[in-house]
Amino acid sequence: MNRPDPITRPLDPGSRDDFRAPRLLDVLIPTRNRPAELAVTLAGLAGQQHGAAGFGVVVSDQSDGGPGWAEPAAATMVRVLRHRGHPVLLTRRLPRRGLAEHRAYLLDASVARYVLYLDDDVWLEPGTIDRLLAAIEELDCGFVGNAVHGLSYLDDVRPETHRHYVEWPGPPSPELPRPGTPEWDRAQIHSAANLLHVTAARRLPPGQWRAYKVSWIGGCVLYDRSRLRDAGGFDFWHRLDPGHQGEDVAAQLAVMSRYAGAGVLPSGAYHLEAPTTVTERTEEAWEAVLADGSGVGPAVDRSPPAQPG
Repeated sequence: MNRPDPITRPLDPGSRDDFRAPRLLDVLIPTRNRPAELAVTLAGLAGQQHGAAGFGVVVSDQSDGGPGWAEPAAATMVRVLRHRGHPVLLTRRLPRRGLAEHRAYLLDASVARYVLYLDDDVWLEPGTIDRLLAAIEELDCGFVGNAVHGLSYLDDVRPETHRHYVEWPGPPSPELPRPGTPEWDRAQIHSAANLLHVTAARRLPPGQWRAYKVSWIGGCVLYDRSRLRDAGGFDFWHRLDPGHQGEDVAAQLAVMSRYAGAGVLPSGAYHLEAPTTVTERTEEAWEAVLADGSGVGPAVDRSPPAQPG
């Protein structure tokens, strides 16, 4: 009597050496204890209609049990991505040494021109990656990003936050937002569904986008990899308590002070609003980096040279 085939076969994690090939873009996903959310995140990537050569994807798992990418739904989306021409590398990074170390490990896996850090609880609508790539190439800055929308707040309109939305009139300039300043308060525009309400008021024609000033962006940030490296990447991790948070803020401040950064509107990133997996928060990474100054260097003057009089 023939035995029935198993429902699913084991998933090939791929080779780190084989993955390190020149590409325009790699998507880097740190994950922990979120197999269902990870599957949705991967499904969003599988639905992207990327015009250039296929982007790569790295998933690094720090789950307490088995890796989330091995669960059937996530594994299927990995196979879909590979079937559509996207190399996928699946790794585990244990023991956990903190969020910044995990991001540093992911960065080391890529040699692509651009890297998109995507949280494991964010779904991207079709066209998001192409829009972000178009933005960073046109703006020629260190990073661009899509702040995530919380759709459960769609009916919670907060007009007092909309004043923090300010567009760049031209190419972004280097800056270093500091706590207690109006530049730091720009983060309020990214709470709840505020950015969706700002977007609706702009009535942008299909295909158009705007660059705006940010303090930082969480969840979906596209970096010029060489500029992120030049600004120190996430190598500050060894100076932090493993229970830190705000490592993405620290890296963005360093990049912004040298090469500038911008938010991109409209955003195609939607937060799955899952409970956080970071339950022990002992230190703010950006506070430590700003305090010792070693992770944030002087701003670079990228303004055009003065014309002779």
